[in-house]
Amino acid sequence: MSNDTKPSTYAVDARDDVLGRARVIDNDELLSFYKELEAHSANAFWRRANEIEPWEPETRYSPTIWRYKEMRPLVVKSSELVKPEEAGRRVIVLVNDSDPGRQNSAAVGWLFSGLQIMLPGEITPAHRHTASAQRFIMEGGGAYTVVDGHQIELGQYDYVLTPGKCWHDHGVFDHGQVSIWQDGLDIPLMNSLETNFYEVYPENIQKPAFTTNDLPLVYGNAGLLPNTGQTWDKPYSPMMIYRWKETQDALFNLAKCEPGSPYDGQIVKFSNPLTGGWAMQTMGAQMQMLAPGQHCKAHRHTGNVMYNCAGGEGYSVIGGKRFDWQEHDIFCVPSWVWHEHVNLSSSEQAFLFTFNDFPVMQALGVFIEEALQTNNGHQALKP
Repeated sequence: MSNDTKPSTYAVDARDDVLGRARVIDNDELLSFYKELEAHSANAFWRRANEIEPWEPETRYSPTIWRYKEMRPLVVKSSELVKPEEAGRRVIVLVNDSDPGRQNSAAVGWLFSGLQIMLPGEITPAHRHTASAQRFIMEGGGAYTVVDGHQIELGQYDYVLTPGKCWHDHGVFDHGQVSIWQDGLDIPLMNSLETNFYEVYPENIQKPAFTTNDLPLVYGNAGLLPNTGQTWDKPYSPMMIYRWKETQDALFNLAKCEPGSPYDGQIVKFSNPLTGGWAMQTMGAQMQMLAPGQHCKAHRHTGNVMYNCAGGEGYSVIGGKRFDWQEHDIFCVPSWVWHEHVNLSSSEQAFLFTFNDFPVMQALGVFIEEALQTNNGHQALKP
């Protein structure tokens, strides 16, 4: 597989001038034939074959960054203009800077993302949908979610699941603080598959049916699973939430023993403790830690990734372009685009929360990863 820069158009790719690739030269007779086909809602495959089946993946999406210092005032303003019960979900959508992103309201590829704000005493009416969702809590306190009757308290930098087809609602207790979190959903994938359903709960909110935080208390104990006859047959993690302190401690402990990935630093996967696999079927999530001054090497992979800086400052080079980031900034890496990360601090770690569509790629057997072999593993910056 080539490490060369992707050609901008397949029509001028010298590799197309080989046997097995479409090289038909149109003439008047063929042009007339094409019109006949169009009249029957048909077309000749060879006319677009090299575009439909490229030599390697070519994303339609652009690397995009959403800076929190610019986005937060807009998110706060939404809370002054619209009530959550009126909006259903008061979310500011993060739209990829590309035509497909604007058309599909996608952050990148199969991933939807947005910023949601909840004020003390507010609730989001209960509902469910086919699409799965996940939340990364960026600021605030005293917030909670109720998923199929399980009430779970949310803290800063916690990662929480809202699996598809589960009833869920959110809120902030009266004594809580203004809370903002990043939503991540697989809406573009569900819509592409034409499988999305949406349903409203009979009441505004669910009445909790279990002890508060029961699932993380039962299943979130570092490899210690309950032996009480309980069974969990759902296709997602029973933990439902992954607390920031435990995640950070895991990264610190890992750094004591392992050098880490040359492409991502120290990195841990939010997994289902019963299977060791991803926490949900269609979206995965990870947390990575870059050591002070660390400059990772470049790689690329099939599958799209959303990043959220959970601490520190640095920059990422994505497709040859530099994107500087600091705490709470969000950016994306489209599928099969070279990327590398740098921690600008010489004394403090940098943390990046990520979510992705890797579970889909892996389930379909199309996840491929490749390291950059030239220039000592680093990209040349584009002007």
